[in-house]
Parts: sequence; structure tokens; C-alpha cells
Amino acid sequence: MIERLNHVAIAVPDLDEAMSRYRDILGAQVGPPIKEPDHGVTVVFINLANTKIELLHPLGAESPISKFLERNPKGGIHHLCFEVHDIGAARDRLVSEGARILGPREPRIGAHGLPVLFLHPADFNGTLIELEEMPSSNSHG
Repeated sequence: MIERLNHVAIAVPDLDEAMSRYRDILGAQVGPPIKEPDHGVTVVFINLANTKIELLHPLGAESPISKFLERNPKGGIHHLCFEVHDIGAARDRLVSEGARILGPREPRIGAHGLPVLFLHPADFNGTLIELEEMPSSNSHG
């Protein structure tokens, strides 16, 4: 059901500092900040040869990332995102197996402009999982 790892999301308390560390110290290709008000975050994607890193910074006090950073003031891994071919079929299968969807059961549009769902971390060894539907023309061989 899950395909490749799309990205690892890291919550950061200082977006500029995090961008600088990845760009200047690690030599990574760091994209521009993108505000995602529907999700309460500002995101920055770091493109790697085999996946991406998504830096997450709160956009407002009600952001889920604000709550994460209250518990983890230095930041840390927030979630893993896996690609799926059919997010509705994946959701239905997961729910039938007892997995819980966070928020509405209908996918929302994520930072890549594609449908996403989040799975409850308690069902996956304490790890928040994001599923992202890939366009039908996208093939990873």
C-alpha cells in the first residue's frame, strides 16, 4: 500500500536558523518558506536525491506545531510522509484494520497540492504518519 518515503517533517522553533543550518552547514538545497494557513504552518522543503525534508514552523498560536514545540522546545521529528496511489482505498483499508484517521476522514490538500491524511501516532509506534496521494502519472519504477 505505501510506496516511497516522500518526506520527513521536522518541527523547528526558529525557521531561519534551521534553513541556515541545512543550507550553510550541510550544503543542502533549501527552498523558500511557504505559508500554509489551512494547516497552521509555514513549510520549507529541502530536496535530497532520494527524498525531502520538510521544516515545519508554527503559523499562529493555534498551530499544531506550536503545541508540539511546547512539548519539544528544541524541535524534532514531527511525522513521516509516505506516498500512496489511491488515498481513499488506503484510508478504507487502514480503518478496516483498526487504524485511526486524525481529523476529518476526507483527505485535505497538503503542501504539495495533493490529497493527504494523517494517521494516529498511537497506532504506529508513536509516529505520526502522513499519507499523500501521488498523481496517477507519477511512477517510481
